[in-house]
Amino acid sequence: MKFPTPSETTNPASIEENRLHLEHLVSAEALTPAEMNAGSDAVSGLTQNPKSLPPKYFYDDRGSNLFELICQLPEYYLTRTETAILQGCAQAIAHLTGPCEIVELGSGSSTKTRILLDAYSKLGYPLHYLPIDISPTILESSACQLLADYPSLQIHGLVSTYELALAKISPSPLPTRMICFLGSTLGNLNAQECDLFFSQIVAALQPGEYFLLGIDLDKSREILEPAYDDSQGVTAAFNLNMLRHLNRRYEGNFDLAQFEHWAFYNQDQCQIEMHLKSKKAQTVQLKSLNLTVEFAAGETIRSEISRKFNLDTVEKELSQRGLKPVQVWTDPNQWFGLMLCQMSDVTSILAAPSGDVDG
Repeated sequence: MKFPTPSETTNPASIEENRLHLEHLVSAEALTPAEMNAGSDAVSGLTQNPKSLPPKYFYDDRGSNLFELICQLPEYYLTRTETAILQGCAQAIAHLTGPCEIVELGSGSSTKTRILLDAYSKLGYPLHYLPIDISPTILESSACQLLADYPSLQIHGLVSTYELALAKISPSPLPTRMICFLGSTLGNLNAQECDLFFSQIVAALQPGEYFLLGIDLDKSREILEPAYDDSQGVTAAFNLNMLRHLNRRYEGNFDLAQFEHWAFYNQDQCQIEMHLKSKKAQTVQLKSLNLTVEFAAGETIRSEISRKFNLDTVEKELSQRGLKPVQVWTDPNQWFGLMLCQMSDVTSILAAPSGDVDG
């Protein structure tokens, strides 16, 4: 684990009169092998049967940029649907929370954040934004653009994983804060990971603070599958980039031309699954991990799940955690949900067991 040095915690050019403070809780080149326990998660995933890899390997700088392109695809309903909901309810959110520091997990280009900033700005509230992203390049570029567009905005960006950032964030400079987890990213976590994530959110919030959660709702295969296997092949490039990332990070020799993107809806589990399928029997090495991996023809690596949820089930789970739902918004098709919760004053709830969030 690497903690910030003075040279790492500020932008070299003192961007926009020091309104930007960038803090690297992990190295500027994303996580190093040592910080990731020598890639033990990659070793574990590639040596089990069936093989899998954690989605964090999607997000080097190229992967982050590819995901931004995915969000603009006609088949990818998630971003435009959530954006439309947010445009309709942002003023209500600002009224409900009052002056509020906005914390965003996986901020990316911060496109949807602007909707919230506009709503708080219209009410004359001070603007404080704490974006968290593993990609230092996209974090800094989006932060600089926001500062240019919002003259009173203060930004404290964290180059970090969610887990580390949630454990390290300082108390809010404003009367309250709202942690935002948008874009249906919750669906990438299995039931156990989701349970742990909610525990981390609860630990990061003070009583009375807020959690804004976006969730993709269960729907038909005809809508879901094209969203993860688009006609232009952008999602395929995003998926295959995971292998390129592993090659660079761990001195690997994955031949991307010998793998193909495969995405399908697993109706029993209420989740989309993305896989990388080997086109032939082959052997791959990751030298820095001292790992040799054998693939049979047609064998896959599961690179992502994207679970689809039921609103009532998620509300119940959050309530059990002490995150009381304040208001829920959906689109006319009931494709997506946006939920604002407030942390309860009842501290005994923090230790209470909770059930799994099911799709």
